[in-house]
Amino acid sequence: MTDLIAQVGLGHWLGLSAASFAVGLAGVLIRRNVIVVLMCLELMLNAVNMTLVAFSRAQGDLHGQVAVFFSIAVAAAEVAVGLVIVILLHRRRRSVETDDFRSLRN
Repeated sequence: MTDLIAQVGLGHWLGLSAASFAVGLAGVLIRRNVIVVLMCLELMLNAVNMTLVAFSRAQGDLHGQVAVFFSIAVAAAEVAVGLVIVILLHRRRRSVETDDFRSLRN
């Protein structure tokens, strides 16, 4: 098992990260549900974090991993605030579709 992990190189991690980012971007552009859009944004953020960790590991430096740690902490707060906004919008409009929120007036 250790030999298999050792064979996974930087290119594999970057490919996985790019594919994950592309799926998240497609979800943001295509989906209409606000909760799904928020999940796709988180997927994109995790793809960037994966890239930072891959480069950090490849260079033998911990700075990228420390940046990812802070990024995850900020993302947790972002998700909490985003979900509160979605809940309040749902209570007001009875919908979580992005088309219903073009104007935030009444």
